[in-house]
Parts: sequence; C-alpha cells; structure tokens
Amino acid sequence: MNSQTLRNRCFDEIHIGDSASITHTLTLRDVQLFAAVSGDISPTQLDSELDRQLGPSDLGAHGMWLGALVSGLLGNQLPGPGTVHSGQDLEFLAPVPIGEQVTISITVTARDAARRRVTFDCRGLNARGETIMTGTARVVAPEVRITMERPDAAQVSIQSHDRFETLIERCRQLPPVAVAVVHPCDQSSLGAALQARRARLIEPILVGPLARLHALAEQHGFDLADVQIEDVAHSHAAAFRAVELVRLGKAAALMKGSLHTDELMSAVVHRDTGLRTERRITHAFLMDVPTYHKPLIVTDAAINIAPDLDTKRDICQNAIDLALVLGIARPKVAIICAVEGVNSRMVCTTDAASLCKMADRGQITGALVDGPLAFDNAISKEAARIKKIDSVVAGDPDILLVPDLAAGNILAKQLTFMSHADGAGIVLGARVPIILTSRADNERTKLASCAVACLMASAAAGQSPKKTGA
Repeated sequence: MNSQTLRNRCFDEIHIGDSASITHTLTLRDVQLFAAVSGDISPTQLDSELDRQLGPSDLGAHGMWLGALVSGLLGNQLPGPGTVHSGQDLEFLAPVPIGEQVTISITVTARDAARRRVTFDCRGLNARGETIMTGTARVVAPEVRITMERPDAAQVSIQSHDRFETLIERCRQLPPVAVAVVHPCDQSSLGAALQARRARLIEPILVGPLARLHALAEQHGFDLADVQIEDVAHSHAAAFRAVELVRLGKAAALMKGSLHTDELMSAVVHRDTGLRTERRITHAFLMDVPTYHKPLIVTDAAINIAPDLDTKRDICQNAIDLALVLGIARPKVAIICAVEGVNSRMVCTTDAASLCKMADRGQITGALVDGPLAFDNAISKEAARIKKIDSVVAGDPDILLVPDLAAGNILAKQLTFMSHADGAGIVLGARVPIILTSRADNERTKLASCAVACLMASAAAGQSPKKTGA
C-alpha cells in the first residue's frame, strides 16, 4: 500500500493484541503549534526569558501533545479513517524536551462487539527506552471499509519575532547610548524614547518645547524625572539643536520624533552644520520576517528616490557595514530587479551588473554581491535552480538592494502587512545612526530600531557585545 494511502480496519478485522506505533522527534515548532491550537501558553514551554535561563533542552512538550500523537495513531492507522475517538485516560511520567525522540504505541486490549467499541493500551517511550506515558484509549471502530489518499495537511506559519528579542538582548551588555530625540511631541514618539530608556538601550536627550513636553508627559502618565531636556521653540529648531548636540559630542545618535522626516534630514544634510560624510545618506529596514530563515535588510526604502549608480554603491556599502555590525560575518547582497538577466533598456539591471563588478574590484567591500536577481530567485533556492542560476547569494541573501525608493517601500510594507514582518528603520551614512520609527510600529520594532543604533554607535566608539547572533 502506498505510504500516502490510508486504509482502515473495520471492527471485525480488529483482534486482541493488534498494535500500531509512531516515532517522532519533538521540535520547537511542534511546541509552538500545539500552544497556538490549544491556547496553553505555559511559560515552561514557551517563555523566551525562561528559555534563556534554562536552555532550550530544558523546555519541552505539553503533556497532551503525546495524547495528540495517540489520537493521530487511532485516526490514521488503527483502526484508521472513520474511527470515533470516545475517550482517553493518560498519565505523563516524564518530561519530553525539545529534540527528544519519542515512540507512541497502541495495543488492543478489549473489544465490545455490541457497540463496536475497542479499548487500547497506550504507551510512550523515549529514545532510551524509558516510559514517559501510559494509559488507555477507547474508540468506536468503523463499520465499513475505507481506503483514501492521505489529505494534505494545512500549511501553518509560526509568526515568532525572537530575532529582534535576541538583538535587544545583545545590547544589554552595552552602556546606554546618548540619543538626541528630536521633537518628541506626541504620545508615540515620547513613549518610544522612554521605553527604550527603561530597556537600558538609550539615554534620551529630549529636544523640544519644554512646556509642551511636560504637558504631554502629564497627560499620558510619563515620568520625565532625571530625563535631560533641551528647550527649543519648535520642530525646526529642535532638528538643528539635536544635530548640534551630535557635533558637540553630547549625543551618539539621533531619533526622529513627531516632526516630518524631511525637516529632520534638512538639518542632517546641511552643508555647513550638518552630519554629512563622504557617503550618501541612505535608509535601511532590518526586517524580522517569520517566513524567512534569518534577519533581512531591505534598502533603500525612505531616503533616495531614484538612486544612480554611485548612490547605489553607497546604499550597498552602508547596508553591508550595518550587517557587519550586526554580526553577519560575510553578508550576501542580492541586487533586486524585475528580471535576472542584464537588459540595456532596464537601467536597474545594468546598474546591478556594474555593482557586482565594483565588488570584484574592491569598490564595494565586505560582502558577496550578486545581481540582477528577480525577487523569486533571490529569496528561493528552488526558483534559482529551476532558472539555472548558479549563485551563492540566491536563496540566502542578508541584504536586498532594491532599484528605487518606491520598490523598497512597497516591498517593506508588503512584508510587514502580508507576511507579518517587523521592520526596524535606520538611517545610515551620516556621522551617527538616525533612528526612524513610525507611529504604526509596535513596541518591539521601536526597541529594535534603538538597538540597531545602539550597536552601531557602540561599534563606532570601539565597544562591542559578545556575539549571540542578530
């Protein structure tokens, strides 16, 4: 019988002593799925802080996960399709840690012909042969024979965002970074700065109208005790004063408040008093995409509208430098276009080819760069294989360099709203990192943006945390 075919056994075909078994290795995904379905979010199984204290091997399965394996055996193997599960009495004798292999077996111990009821002895063993579960199960066996193809299981996505939590945890090893928070005159921006302070990521310097900040704090219950405030009249003055604080060495990063991005950036790029470097100022999103296997940088999605080749070189190098600070030893850059072939009528493809040659010649350093790549073969090894694209970047990029701002913004928002990604925004290429948060960002994303700036500022100051992964 094909392994994808299910065939049941009617009551008359079932005898005392008949048995079936299944072997399975517990994964974190199993635990997360069971918690999501059952609603049992016990910290012994799922709490990330407890995980850090105990270690993953000490966290494990819900007891009834073993019961679910029993149910699967009854419904799929013995008796199989058409079985009505009427009861279970199980005792769980030992924990099942993540990575443990378990074997669940069921054996027929009693039959009731009048009601077609069958009783099973249930037993679970770990890989060492130790009993982890015992008990009984009762079913009503099928009356008619059924043969069917095994239906495809529903595809379920686990939307966890532990990568940002890991990033934030890395920063706890570092002293808080002095950050000039520019005109934080709404609940979202002021609250984000104070939350990052409580998390010991930053030491905020609030730059804005003093009376307005105190009124806002009183309205929303924020505590401004011991928080430094630079009193200025309005948002325009706040932007220039915050930049001045950086130039004076009193702040190591900037954080956008409730003013418009253009107003802040006009002070940053000012020819005489700004924070320009030899690089173009660029933007990047560090994204935690639940359906992707590692953090992903998308650039540029907010600053450079239609970048030329030289600007793309700086966008690329700034993103690489960010990846290196995050602990990615040899980042992979995929230069995204609509197609993966060079087409002289599509400037983004010729730019991509030029950027790759720049990387070959040392004009871009620190990364593996490939392009043009379409989004599918940049992200999927299988798509690249089908199209016969031989690339170490395809299917495994750390950085997606998009052709223009519109493409980057659309891509980032698609990942956010359709793939449930979090995106921590940061401006690169200035003398100091600039934290860009949105009112739509959740608390975790805002903290992650601050954490990125913290790592970058600390790296510039010659400090670095122990590497634990981005």
